[in-house]
Amino acid sequence: MNYEAYRLKFKGAVHFGSHSLESGCSSFCADTLFSALCQEALKKDGDTLQQFYAYAKSGQLLLSDAFPYAQDCYFVPKPVMHIESNHSRGDSVVKKAYKKLKYIPIDAMHEYVSGQYDVLHAPDLSGMGESVMKVSASIRGEEETKPYRMETYYFHEGNGLYLILGYQDKQVLSLVQELLQALSYSGIGGKKASGMGRFSLLPAQLSEGFLKKTEAQHKTYMSLSVSLPRDDELDQALFEAQYLVCKRSGFVDSIQYANTQMRKRDLYVLQAGSCFRTKYEGDVYDVSGQGGNHPVYRYAKPIFMEV
Repeated sequence: MNYEAYRLKFKGAVHFGSHSLESGCSSFCADTLFSALCQEALKKDGDTLQQFYAYAKSGQLLLSDAFPYAQDCYFVPKPVMHIESNHSRGDSVVKKAYKKLKYIPIDAMHEYVSGQYDVLHAPDLSGMGESVMKVSASIRGEEETKPYRMETYYFHEGNGLYLILGYQDKQVLSLVQELLQALSYSGIGGKKASGMGRFSLLPAQLSEGFLKKTEAQHKTYMSLSVSLPRDDELDQALFEAQYLVCKRSGFVDSIQYANTQMRKRDLYVLQAGSCFRTKYEGDVYDVSGQGGNHPVYRYAKPIFMEV
């Protein structure tokens, strides 16, 4: 497998869903990216969509979650594992700092796993941008306007999100690059019609040491994307695994699917940062409900790095 990384330099506000418009977050998961790329493929034609889906389904294409970068420092999720710190062992302040930590610099992974990471002086990502609560008015289908609140996020200059793309050959890479470029004009996340979520697509230079970690054979592997083992992989994948589970849900973003907006079936997946003893492939799952006119896919395949 070959790997490329891309920076997403956002041009304005973004809204990445949490549970409602009033709550949001500053990043998005691989399944959100996959769904957005499917929409861009469908805009071209049905054959392009089927080709893109086939690449993902067969494992010729792998997508990571979107993770933060600050200037030239790239971050990955904190591994879901117990760490014995060598810094003030047993200190409640250190324990609270570990609990609060969400991301660590890529190049600090060995320090972190070995307990050498100075968590009290870790980079403060709270300064990457700022959340703003926006008040708007809904007028669609209503006699009177109804105000609603939406949390948006603005990245400060030099900060943003990056993602990792795994691809089997140049044909796969060419298609995904084309779709990512189209997505940069359409935007990703909520309220795209009002201009949110648009970005410039730029190359990201990850270290050779990190790229080697994605292919290395090791005793512990961390997933860089939301994922879910297939039924025949589940028992082996979860043996001695350390993981967090989250529910992925949402509405179908397709006017051909039904006459009214309908929800996707919920899917419980393993969060990025979950750690495993055995690699697995995962799958692209059909989460369409009854009454829909076509399948609706949720991406749940991992990119692994050794830790």
